[in-house]
Amino acid sequence: MSFQPLEGKLVVDVTSSLAGPYCTQLLAALGADVIKVEPPDGDHARAWGPPFVGDDGALWFAANAGKRTVIVDLAREHERMLELVDSADVFVQSLRPGLAERHGLDAASLRLRKPSLVHVSVGAYADRPGYDPLVQAASGIMSVTGEAAGPPVRVGVSLIDFATGQWAAIGVLASLLRGGGATIAVSLHETALALLAGHIAGVASTGETPGRHGTAFPLIAPYEVFGGDLMIAAGSDALWKRLRAVLELADDPRFRTNPDRVRNREALRNAIEDALAGRPTEDWERELVDAGIPAARVRTVPEAMADEHAAALGIFQQLGDGITVAPPFTVDGDRPLYPSPPPRFPRR
Repeated sequence: MSFQPLEGKLVVDVTSSLAGPYCTQLLAALGADVIKVEPPDGDHARAWGPPFVGDDGALWFAANAGKRTVIVDLAREHERMLELVDSADVFVQSLRPGLAERHGLDAASLRLRKPSLVHVSVGAYADRPGYDPLVQAASGIMSVTGEAAGPPVRVGVSLIDFATGQWAAIGVLASLLRGGGATIAVSLHETALALLAGHIAGVASTGETPGRHGTAFPLIAPYEVFGGDLMIAAGSDALWKRLRAVLELADDPRFRTNPDRVRNREALRNAIEDALAGRPTEDWERELVDAGIPAARVRTVPEAMADEHAAALGIFQQLGDGITVAPPFTVDGDRPLYPSPPPRFPRR
């Protein structure tokens, strides 16, 4: 691809797990030369599996494309690490609290050595290890995820990790646009709170504690899964009227406006479930979509990958023996692609 705005920029990546690696993978897709620094035993996330792609875990494979790896023992090869920093434009680290300072890789030390460096620190929650579900729990995200009568549930993807990596990449791009020389700090905790912005605004306004609503969205109705596997998102009164016509529902005064429908959600759910009964989900999805009503059958991941609309996006990229997801945007109609598969672990 011709869109390589970071061509000529060198990024040194001293991160592990997912948030930091995803940030530097995005920078690689935009043309940066990314050196991933791994300890002598390798990034522990390589062993996250099965499933594996080759020798490495699928999640590791999905966050480390376009990089090259060097092995550095931070405790014994300080000068070698500093040599890498001296050649870098961007330095990204996600070491445990206190380790960056212990190894002289903190922002104060490295920017004193090289003022033009963009230094990025990826943190977690307080002084605890940086794992996505830990922060989902601590931030409140788990408390609003799951069925009302069930326990809190982890979001099924590493949402906070990926979003934190994106925020870190945005910070890098903005700093380079300004001319370099910046100290950037992101954390899984900050990202989680940002994802909860709507809930936080509601709590601040009403003092009420949000609960769990399964697939439903508490502010809109109907806006949830019906019949076990059909998502209907009628997000306006006009869409509700259209849905009511397709389902041949009576003009019930309990459901006239969105606030009415939210207050009478259970009765509304029962009316829609009864109307949907007796016909396959695929038929209803087709009919609702044809009527301009937002609806989708709940697909498995293999089904979603095989979907014709996903295939038309050109977002699945073959890398060596595996397939990954390229960056989810295009520029002038072209999608940035990762320049190479994730690096194999070099054996000394």
